[in-house]
Amino acid sequence: MCGITAFRGPSAATHARVALARLEYRGYDSAGIAARRPDGTAMHVRTLDGVEALADAVESDTDATTAAIGHTRWATHGGVSERNAHPLEDCGGRLFVVHNGIVENAGALRERLRSAGHRLATDVDTEVIVHLLEEAVSVGMDLGEALADTATHLVGSWAVVALDSRTGALAGTAHGSPLILADGGDGVYLARDVGAVAPFVSAFRVLEDDDVVDIDAAGAHWHRSGGSDRPRGLWPVPEVTLLSRGGRHDDHMGNEIDEQPVVARRVLDALAPSIRDGALWNRLGLPPVEEIDRVAVLGCGTSLHAGRALAGVFARVGRIPTRALTASEAAHEVWEPRTLVVAMSQSGETADVLRALDGLPSGHGTVLALTNNTASSLARRADAVFDCLAGPEIGVAATKTFVAQVLTGACVALSGLSMSGRADAAVLDADLNALAATPDALSGALHAWRDRAADLAADLVTASGFLFLGRGAGLVYAAEGALKLKELSYRWAEHHAAGELKHGPLALVDAGTPVFVVDDGDPRLDVDIAEVEARGGRVIRVGERALRVGGLPLQLPRTGPSWGPLETVVPLQLFSRELALRLQRNVDKPRNLAKSVTVA
Repeated sequence: MCGITAFRGPSAATHARVALARLEYRGYDSAGIAARRPDGTAMHVRTLDGVEALADAVESDTDATTAAIGHTRWATHGGVSERNAHPLEDCGGRLFVVHNGIVENAGALRERLRSAGHRLATDVDTEVIVHLLEEAVSVGMDLGEALADTATHLVGSWAVVALDSRTGALAGTAHGSPLILADGGDGVYLARDVGAVAPFVSAFRVLEDDDVVDIDAAGAHWHRSGGSDRPRGLWPVPEVTLLSRGGRHDDHMGNEIDEQPVVARRVLDALAPSIRDGALWNRLGLPPVEEIDRVAVLGCGTSLHAGRALAGVFARVGRIPTRALTASEAAHEVWEPRTLVVAMSQSGETADVLRALDGLPSGHGTVLALTNNTASSLARRADAVFDCLAGPEIGVAATKTFVAQVLTGACVALSGLSMSGRADAAVLDADLNALAATPDALSGALHAWRDRAADLAADLVTASGFLFLGRGAGLVYAAEGALKLKELSYRWAEHHAAGELKHGPLALVDAGTPVFVVDDGDPRLDVDIAEVEARGGRVIRVGERALRVGGLPLQLPRTGPSWGPLETVVPLQLFSRELALRLQRNVDKPRNLAKSVTVA
C-alpha cells in the first residue's frame, strides 16, 4: 500500500522526492523524507500535506544530500499524524527506516525494546524495526548485515529500506511485499514499484523474499538466501509504463475513463490476430482446454468483478464449470485437480491473492496470472502470466484496468476455446464479432452519457442510497457500478440480482430511491423495473443497444457477448465520478483506500 523510494547519489533528496510523487496514489495519509548531508548530519522532514509539501524543505538541501529515503503512507497501525509518519528514526537520530507491510509481532517486540531502554515515540509497528536495527549496528554490524539480522526477529510482511545518516549507506530487504532496485546512471534507486523510477531507468531487479541489498560508495551489493551474492536478473521497464499522461480533466480518474476506448483498441490490436488459431493460448504454455475440468477465478474488488466476467466466457462458450472466489475467503476452499486458476490483480501485489495461492494444494492444476505488472510477485508465482495492457492507472478507483482485464481475459479464453472441441461455434463467432465492436461501443457510451451523467449527479446529489440491479451477464457490471459509487462518493450502494428483489431488497425501495438497472437484453428486466416503479423508485436504465459514434449509429446485439455488456460500466463510472465531485470528494484519492492492497 505505502510508497517507498530511496536514492544514493548526487541530489539524493530531490531524486527520492520526485520518485515518491509518482507513488503518492499508493498511500496519501502522510509523507516524509530523510537524507544524509555531507557532514553526516540528517535532514528529516514529515508532513500530512502530501509529497508536494516536501519540496521546499528538500530543495534547500538539493545540492548537498548524498543518500535519501522517502515514504508516502497508508495507515495500518497508529493514527494519521506527523509523529506516526515515516521515515522513523532510532534513539540517536542516526538511523532511519521506511516500511510497507505489517509487523505482526510488533507488540511483543515493543515491550522488549522498551525494557532495554529504547525510547519509542510513535504508535506504529514500523518503529520496532529501526530500534532493532540500532541494536545490531551498535555491536559492529554494517547496515546490510544489521538489516538481515533485524528481519530474523520479524513476523509478518515487509519491504524495508534503511538509511545510515553517518555513513550514507542504504539497505533494503523484502518479505511478502514488493521492492525493486534500479541503476539510474548517476545513482542507484530502491522503490516499491517500477513506476516510481520508470522515466529514469531502463531496467530493474526485483528483491525476492529475504533478499538484502546494501548500497554504499562502491555500489550495490546483493545478498540472497543461501549465501549467494549474485544479483537477480534484470527486467526491462515495460514500455507502456512510460506513456505520458494528460487529458481534458484535472483529475486522473476522468482522463482514465476517457482513455478506455484507446485501451480497448490497444488490447485488440495486440491480441485479436492470435485468437482464432489458438496461438495466444499456446504461447502461454497452458494445457489444452480439453484437459481442464474447471476454471476458478481469484480476485478482490474490481479485479474479482473482472474475473466474474471472464468466467462467463469459459462457461457460456465452452460449457466449462467455473467459480469466482473472493481471495480473502479462499483458505477453506476444496480444490479439484485439473483446475485452471486465474489469479486477477491489477498490481500483482494484492496480499489476499498471494495468500490464496499459498494455500493451493500440490496437483491443483495451473495458475494463470492476469495483471498490469508482469514483474510482480503474482507474476513470478504463476505458471503463466499475461499483461492486461492497461498502462499506468493513477486513480485509486480502477476504471481502465477493469476494462483491460475483461478484454484481455476474454481474448485468452476465446483463444483456448477456439482450438478445442468444447466451444459452441455460433457463440464463439458472435463473441469475436463483439470483440471487434468493443472500442466503438465504449466510445459510444462515453458520448451518450457524459452530459447525462453530469445532469443525473446534479439531480441525485442529496440521495442517501442507491440500488444497482442486473441479471445474468449484466450482474457483474451492476456490482462494479455499486463499488465505484461507494469508493468515490462514500454513499450507501448495494447491488443485487434483479430477480432477488422480491426476496428482501425491495424493502429498500421508497419514493425517489435511485435504482440503476444494467440492461443486458434479458426481457425479464422489464418486470423487475415495473416492480421498482410501482414502489416509487426512480429507475435509470443503462445499456442502450443502439448508440451513436461520430454521428453514426452503432447497433449492438440484443444479448451477449459472453462477458456481458462491458460498455455499461462507462455510464456508471461517469455518474460515480460526477456525484463525488459535487460532494467535493477527491476522486483520485478516496478516503481510507489505497491503489495496491499489499497487506492481508
